[in-house]
Amino acid sequence: MIRWTWAFLDRPAATFDACVRFWATVTGSTVSVPRGEHDEFVTLLPADGPAWLKLQRVGDDGGIHLDLDVDDVAAAVTVATGLGARVVTDSGGYAVLESPAGQTFCFTPTGTASIVDPNTAPAVVASAPDGTVSRLDQICLDLSPTDLSTDTTFWRDLTGWAHEPARRPEFTRLRGPGQPLQFLVQRLDDPRPAGAHPDLSSTDLAATAAWHTSLGATRVTETPHWIVLRDPGGVHYCVTARDPYTGRVH
Repeated sequence: MIRWTWAFLDRPAATFDACVRFWATVTGSTVSVPRGEHDEFVTLLPADGPAWLKLQRVGDDGGIHLDLDVDDVAAAVTVATGLGARVVTDSGGYAVLESPAGQTFCFTPTGTASIVDPNTAPAVVASAPDGTVSRLDQICLDLSPTDLSTDTTFWRDLTGWAHEPARRPEFTRLRGPGQPLQFLVQRLDDPRPAGAHPDLSSTDLAATAAWHTSLGATRVTETPHWIVLRDPGGVHYCVTARDPYTGRVH
């Protein structure tokens, strides 16, 4: 059973500090004391409720991976590999794996965040200076048409979360009770390696995107329901027209 889900933003060393400041600001968080052999890890601490977002300094172009808190790492690895995952590293204390399509994720021991009552866990939101509210509450799993069925089944069976259709046929959702993040599964138009990006819900799509660009993000493209941007590290993410309190499209 997955007790807690973390989004781990991997960002290039040259822009890591700028990315930490950016994501701390747009999520209304403070930054933990750095940790790791080279101070390469930080956690973003919300004003209220448990944390669910971390950043890591990396030597490549960056991206995102998931940390999944479980009670028994070894047992979770056995389940995941039985579903088609590949082990990259298994230290005994934690394990790094890839989904069948190649999306990186880790099993980590259950921590204090994992004991939050799912019926009372707060909806942690951030307020922009103009009062617009947003929340980083969704990870979009970007899958090529050839990988879609296999990895959708993998994540559904691994998490045990409810699999729901979305408004558009290229999307489906996985929702877990009490989890700080939901997964949006996206079918890409063309074959390419599996990837993922964070999505923020917002009470005002245009206003949130404008605030982010004032803080160093770059607008890439937009639709009536979402805007694609790049953070200061050059990594893509989206602001979406979903309710930050419910995660539903408003």
